[in-house]
Amino acid sequence: MRNWPLFGLRVTTPRLELRFPSLDDLDALAGLAAEGVHDPGVMPFLFAWTDAEPGERARSTVAFHFRQWGAWTPEKWSCSFVTVVDGEVVGTQEIGATDFAVTRQVDTGSWIGRRFQGRGIGTEMRAAVLHLAFAGLGAGHALSGAFADNLASLGVSRKLGYVPDGVEIRSRRGEAAELRRLRLARDAWTARDDIAIHGLEPCLPLFGADRTAESR
Repeated sequence: MRNWPLFGLRVTTPRLELRFPSLDDLDALAGLAAEGVHDPGVMPFLFAWTDAEPGERARSTVAFHFRQWGAWTPEKWSCSFVTVVDGEVVGTQEIGATDFAVTRQVDTGSWIGRRFQGRGIGTEMRAAVLHLAFAGLGAGHALSGAFADNLASLGVSRKLGYVPDGVEIRSRRGEAAELRRLRLARDAWTARDDIAIHGLEPCLPLFGADRTAESR
């Protein structure tokens, strides 16, 4: 689509594809949300959207993406890809930034359907979006964060070279919980030659990355 080139944006690795979702992709992702994302006894998210009933989780998943699309500006954007393995949507990987042209800093977040967890997909999809951030957009830093008891997310960050960046105490289901911030600098990032970005060039102005891209 000429006026919304993000629909052509993809990042591919030997194991998976990140792509800007179609309506069919969102429907598949909503189905995964309805099935469940985590053990109900824990809460890995700052906003407890997964506490809703299955049907509401599905609808809110679609609405969340529509809100992101409608609010997108080069100064403040959030891009949530669907993660596709062997032709099947298995989860979502988000990357976002505020004033990226100035800060050259991005945040990431993700979730995977429960039946696809434990296969190393989380590490691979984070590696893919970091390639987009550093090799594609010219980012200087990537940020992440996880509650202290979210060992899976913290483990992914550790594997990819993130370092501690402080802690916060946040309210989670009405109780105090420690959130650990993490940071990966471009100089500490390990590039891979088996990850490819497709359709990025026409999207660069939407990311506020046209200026930073010139310095790559």
